[in-house]
Amino acid sequence: MNRISRRAFLKTMAGAGAYVGLSGLASGSPPGISETTPVSGEIPAVSIARIRKGNIDYAVREAIDLLGGMETVARNKEKILLKPNLVGPDPRDVTKPAVVRTLAQLMKEAGKDVSIGEGSAAASRSMGPGAEYGDCRSSDPEMLDALQKDIFGVLGYTELAKDLRIPLINLHTGEISKVPLPDGFVFKEVSLHRSLTDTELLCSVPMMKTHGLATVTLGMKNLFGVFPGKIYGAPRWGVHEMAGRVEKSGTASAVVDIVRANKLNLTVIDASTAMQGTGPTYRGGGRLARMNLIIAGTNPLATDMVAAYTMGFRPEEIPTFAWAWKAGMAPRNLMNIEIRGRKLRSVRQKFARPLVLPWSILEGFDRPC
Repeated sequence: MNRISRRAFLKTMAGAGAYVGLSGLASGSPPGISETTPVSGEIPAVSIARIRKGNIDYAVREAIDLLGGMETVARNKEKILLKPNLVGPDPRDVTKPAVVRTLAQLMKEAGKDVSIGEGSAAASRSMGPGAEYGDCRSSDPEMLDALQKDIFGVLGYTELAKDLRIPLINLHTGEISKVPLPDGFVFKEVSLHRSLTDTELLCSVPMMKTHGLATVTLGMKNLFGVFPGKIYGAPRWGVHEMAGRVEKSGTASAVVDIVRANKLNLTVIDASTAMQGTGPTYRGGGRLARMNLIIAGTNPLATDMVAAYTMGFRPEEIPTFAWAWKAGMAPRNLMNIEIRGRKLRSVRQKFARPLVLPWSILEGFDRPC
């Protein structure tokens, strides 16, 4: 079947409400998950696509088509910013360029103005051991510019952006705007790069990983990388310190704040190769897990909840979800999510759990660069 007929078929099925619901979940499902979920246009949809024979492009397109296609996902949105997870220089720790490439191509095909932005936590060996592993903090714009240029280059994003003729944006530096957040848990206003306040749709493209503070890092936690380093310091020790006064993870409450400060309207999770154990880095204790999945949705909490479940976690285990529910975000359980594509029972694995530490144990380990 060619791509056009497949896409038309998927869009027709999505429009008709034909989807794979929560039927056939793995045994031992947590309470509150129904074996069948009624179709409703009001509940968020999350798509799960299988990567076959290494064809990431096809799986990304399928995941978006299951949501109705890019024209539906980005309707009335012209300026779009793609935010991958490029935490550091190790390609085992980051979003694969192939996932971002396909998303950018889809958006360009739909006539959108696309850019890629990131504010990484660490650079490669060429910048010294402190910068390489994110072991020191810096708010120096010159250093942060060098760090981000290095990361974009070593991970293949400079070449990708050149091929597609789209801009790369260093979210650490440049013009900064302030976003009021009167109901914030940690911040009453958040400083953001001007490109984020100007964009009409922010697309989070994380790698599926476990995390030693947040338990998992997915679409919402990926937005930690939009806190500009020249304001909050890289790798955001200042943000962790402030959140640590609110709750012990020093992370979850700030994640919810940064999500509410942005226009996060699409999440596409790179679960081609995921990370289990004590992520979010291979050097720090994470281990790779082959998933061969792309998970996508327009509701950030719903998408992350489905992804966490495929990793073997219950939603109530994830601190970020608990703080999202405190903020009034929905859904509150998996029963209120429409699953399109693969059945959950066919893709769920039980990941090795991270060693989760309170922020207070790590506080003070950093040093000035």
